[in-house]
Amino acid sequence: MSKERISFASDYLEGAHPSILKRLFDTNMMQTAGYGFDEFSESARAKIRQACEAPEADIFFLVGGTQTNATVIDAILRLTEGVIAADTGHVSLHEAGAIEFGGHKVLPIPHQNGKLTAAGIDAYVKGFYADGNHDHMVAPGMVYLSQPTEYGTLYSLKELTAISKVCREHHLPLYLDGARLAYALACRENDVTLADIARLCDAFYIGGTKCGALFGEAVVFPKHDFVPHFFTITKQHGALLAKGRIAGIQFDTMFTDGLYEKIGRTAIEAADKIRGVLREKGYQFAMENPTNQIFIVLTKEKCAELAKEVELGFWENVDEGHCVMRIATSWATTEEHVDKLLEML
Repeated sequence: MSKERISFASDYLEGAHPSILKRLFDTNMMQTAGYGFDEFSESARAKIRQACEAPEADIFFLVGGTQTNATVIDAILRLTEGVIAADTGHVSLHEAGAIEFGGHKVLPIPHQNGKLTAAGIDAYVKGFYADGNHDHMVAPGMVYLSQPTEYGTLYSLKELTAISKVCREHHLPLYLDGARLAYALACRENDVTLADIARLCDAFYIGGTKCGALFGEAVVFPKHDFVPHFFTITKQHGALLAKGRIAGIQFDTMFTDGLYEKIGRTAIEAADKIRGVLREKGYQFAMENPTNQIFIVLTKEKCAELAKEVELGFWENVDEGHCVMRIATSWATTEEHVDKLLEML
């Protein structure tokens, strides 16, 4: 039998947290209403509203991140509008043109450590309307950001507040991608709560797929009816889950007894241990961040050696002899796997 090859390539490689699997098993033979009108989905919505301190929020459960981004962005934008995003943002690079496929343009602007800035957004919007040909161009219609970013960095409360202020001055809805939100919330360095996000953003989603669920993302519109007929729009996009209770049960479980926060802490503790040892051993970090993604520079020879026993995520080439590799921890990362990785490194 070949030796087990461990993987730190991503944070959605395992199935689901045992508490979720048990709940799905225990409710498996129940008959419930479809399309998210079941009792479990309603319970999950109530718990999420409470966690977000947004009692009037509309909440919908979709299957995955790209599907969610494409559906929400299309629902918010007018036909002539595009979405401002960091040029490193997920919708800009890693969604295969899903936003453009839906008829809207991604409007990429420069980032700082993966993050947009209030000043950058303000300058882009003012520059657009100062152009005498702006009626012939795609107008900025909303702003997309993610917490954490593609670089694993975090928006501070001060930064998010400033971005929200600029968006409201320009009447641009602010949308936050929370695919890895559990890992952001679990960081000691983080000072942004779910309630802050609900107060400062017009739409966001709470990630499940990368945070311990089998699949699923919870879309939150803090203001009721911010997007009228979103249920119907979701169906038009092929994003409406008939067995909606499967997503509802998962989020109901994750928002019971603080499980979502506990899931995040497991990943962060593992990442912090790895980060500490690598720093001690003199490894070069391609970028610094406090979350569950670690980016290190390795020689290509070292990558080939490691690949025999461990899978890391390729990020980018640095030069002919070096590349950036990503180590991603998750809710399921074990001490045994962390120790084995560190031994090989």
